[in-house]
Amino acid sequence: MADKETLYDEGLDLAFDGDFEGAIGRYRAALDIDAGYVDAVHALAMAHKELGQLDLAIEAGRRLCELAPDDILAHTSLSQFYQMAGLIAEAEAESAKAKVLDWKRQLSEQKDEGKA
Repeated sequence: MADKETLYDEGLDLAFDGDFEGAIGRYRAALDIDAGYVDAVHALAMAHKELGQLDLAIEAGRRLCELAPDDILAHTSLSQFYQMAGLIAEAEAESAKAKVLDWKRQLSEQKDEGKA
């Protein structure tokens, strides 16, 4: 039986080849092994977006933000899904979260540079 990383990698290969349905199957199999596998959740969301399945992309994007609340890319992706679905207020809220997280990251880096 394949491990979660192998299934995830197979999903990426399928997505690269344009087989998003096949990729979704591999990502879901990886998530059956580890429901909290952040990379697979993000890839799943992106595959659904590519297929125009925005409700499923948003669902996966929300899950991603629950699993990785400080991940700038997670909030940015969810913002894009909302925007594509015409949910502008929700898109703007997620975009704002991503911006705040990025500002915090920048401030932290500046503090770290000051210590060196």
